[in-house]
Amino acid sequence: MAGYKIDRVSEDISREIAAIIRDLKDPRVQGSLLTVVRVEVSSDASFAKVYISAMEGMDAAKTAVQGLKSATGYIRRQIGGNLRLRKTPELKFIADDSISHGINIAQKLKELDTEGGEDKADGGENI
Repeated sequence: MAGYKIDRVSEDISREIAAIIRDLKDPRVQGSLLTVVRVEVSSDASFAKVYISAMEGMDAAKTAVQGLKSATGYIRRQIGGNLRLRKTPELKFIADDSISHGINIAQKLKELDTEGGEDKADGGENI
């Protein structure tokens, strides 16, 4: 399958899974703020790796992945019906900590910015 079609299918699956996650009733999934980071679809569109991240951290993402694994059949059926793909890929959910990693980087940048702001407040130029 052409690369642009795989990319389009990946984006479509990502968007559909994000919408389906909001409607799931499983408490492992419902209690946390989840994000579909990315979806990697194989070249023949028979498998898809779905990377899930949670705002609460890696433990919440792992718990949510367990809930999503138990709902894989439902999610796959919804994707197949909504996207009308010839072959609905088998889904593999993987916990990802990219959101919490991004939050940590933002906090460190904010700390550096406040430290830099104190130097400028002294009024002198550092040569």
